[in-house]
Amino acid sequence: MSGKSNKSCWEAARRVLVGGVNSPVRSFKAVGQSPIFAERGKGPYLWDVEGKRYLDLVASWGALILGHNHPAVVRAAEQAIHQGITFGTPTPAETELAQMIVQAVPSVEQVRFVCSGTEAVMSALRLARAATGRSKVLKFQGGYHGHSDGLLSSSGSGLATLGLPDSPGVPASAARETLTVPFNDPAAVRQAVRRRGKELAAILVEPVQANFGVIPPEPGFLETLRELADRSGILLIFDEVITGFRVGYNGAQRRFGVRPDLTVLGKVIGGGFPIGAYGGPKRLMKWVAPAGPVYQAGTLAGHPVAMAAGLAALKVLQAEGVYETLENLGGRLEQGLLEQGAGAGVPVTVNRVGGLLSLFFTDKPVRSSAEVKRSRTAAYPAYFRKMLAEGVYLPPSPFEGWFLSAAVGEKEIAELIRAHGAALDAISARGGPASGGRRSR
Repeated sequence: MSGKSNKSCWEAARRVLVGGVNSPVRSFKAVGQSPIFAERGKGPYLWDVEGKRYLDLVASWGALILGHNHPAVVRAAEQAIHQGITFGTPTPAETELAQMIVQAVPSVEQVRFVCSGTEAVMSALRLARAATGRSKVLKFQGGYHGHSDGLLSSSGSGLATLGLPDSPGVPASAARETLTVPFNDPAAVRQAVRRRGKELAAILVEPVQANFGVIPPEPGFLETLRELADRSGILLIFDEVITGFRVGYNGAQRRFGVRPDLTVLGKVIGGGFPIGAYGGPKRLMKWVAPAGPVYQAGTLAGHPVAMAAGLAALKVLQAEGVYETLENLGGRLEQGLLEQGAGAGVPVTVNRVGGLLSLFFTDKPVRSSAEVKRSRTAAYPAYFRKMLAEGVYLPPSPFEGWFLSAAVGEKEIAELIRAHGAALDAISARGGPASGGRRSR
């Protein structure tokens, strides 16, 4: 142990960091307490500065699909550091990681690495606008694509947690370039494209929404986006920062059988280090400098340590059985969450795609951000606090997904289900009668 306490760390952080954190959701504001401060992690667990161990379902917001400190990733990162921390000139690892991505992701022929998902989405949209000669973007309520101007309207993640519909400092002119419609509502998309299609450069979508809770696409929804984009000369962009190499090695686009024009990646492909990427066919990527006129650059893009860690992580994920195990364990957890909810008289719905899932306090289906808001989100803080007391670290917001890592096993799933049963007692007095719960497809 460090000898510090979570309380003393929080007090010190608030004196020198804005709001005490470097990303808003980490403040634990939505769950009514101050944050825990991590000291170390191993496998499926992390330890705070007071030495308490937690089963970690945040997993660095999905980046740690192999769990904390996977030996292959650690070895690769250490070797890269000893060879040189950064160079500012190309390294072979950039090409190797790009080759793995091109081989894995159906829509991608060429890649450009950046340092974050926000930067990758921003760059992909610039490319789409240049390639189409149009300026407007269609996105979906509850979809979060980073904090660049114009994409914070009706966003998920931190904005939903803090109750902010948009952000001061975003020019009205930038906000006007974004149209927002409900997710899983093909009629609304058709109407928007019919009215404004000639102005739209891109349809930007998380193929599985994961920043307003996990919301899978309804059957045919992604196919409708592809059809409308083709018909109107609009580029379809999949934001797979979360789903890429998470819901399957080939991403959501292979899982659901819909190929976008551009793909945005992050998280998993860096093995836990800061990273982002965007890619697509050569006919589009040739617009990007230095091959073309669309300028985008970054001092630490293609960072050698991130490249090495990402390569090691993807090589492990190629091993037979990793995603099958995540699928099976996710299904076991889903079943346990529903059964415990029914037994405790607390209606719950579970949305799950592979090892990515969310729990909602409702007995109704959750297919959009509006339906998330109609669930009992007010029950989540008490549930979160009890789970934390039981040694389970969940996202400190009802609007975030849970991330299973490959380090989780049957023992940890049983631990989660037991803690879930205990946590339901904290909210059951305010709950209604159970109806057996619901699961996603």
